[in-house]
Amino acid sequence: MLIDSHCHLDFDVFEAERAAFVARAVAAGVDRMVSINTRLSTFDRLAAIAEAHPEVWCTVGIHPHQAGEEFDGCSVERIVALSRHPRVVAIGESGLDYFYDKSPRDLQQESFRRHVRACLETGLALVVHTRDAEADTMAILREEAGRGNEAGLRGVLHCFTGSRALAEDALAFGFHVSFSGILTFKKSEDLRAVARIVPLDRLLVETDAPYLAPEPLRGKSNEPAYVAHTARRLAEVKGVAFEALAAATTANVERLFRGMAGTGARAAA
Repeated sequence: MLIDSHCHLDFDVFEAERAAFVARAVAAGVDRMVSINTRLSTFDRLAAIAEAHPEVWCTVGIHPHQAGEEFDGCSVERIVALSRHPRVVAIGESGLDYFYDKSPRDLQQESFRRHVRACLETGLALVVHTRDAEADTMAILREEAGRGNEAGLRGVLHCFTGSRALAEDALAFGFHVSFSGILTFKKSEDLRAVARIVPLDRLLVETDAPYLAPEPLRGKSNEPAYVAHTARRLAEVKGVAFEALAAATTANVERLFRGMAGTGARAAA
């Protein structure tokens, strides 16, 4: 069984047939999905989806694209309070996106710091979005957790498309690295080279659905069932059996995200 560690089941594309998307994922061997919060203002809706579907868990956080719009409601106290919901397994996604710059960089940075502080207060893992902001991302993590991660901050760089240096820094800091359908694209050989250096016990797989459908489905709207394609390609890249890759990535999610161990089809069986 697989876990889609990062999708967005509260987005409008899933609204009309959400139960069917979840059922298709389970039929494809994806027995759990983590639906990621991008706005605190929509958290209640996301939590309700997780409550309605035993296979779906969620996070709490503000995407850097929305850091400006949501900044007035972004306090450590509010993030911590919302994280107490029993379906919340992590905090995020938060981070820095200097590629699109949809929010002022100073607000992105302060929002990111507040998410890190909420993680340190709760012990929850952090889901990090970083694009064209590698140095600032690692600097903020180090400053908030201590230069050598003395606080034991846990987290994952999601939808990894960064440099080998960033992957090595994140791994040395104690973080995990997650790969999306981009790994399967024909022109992603540099990314596959990075994946080869990530230890099996630090790997996650995700869809980031409805975005970034993997080959051979590229161009279609993505959905959690399709994470199996990324996992198969990642297994080839790592030179391991698909079953071993699935077992490793599932164990990694269960270890990293609160409350997910002992759940899913395998546990039910």
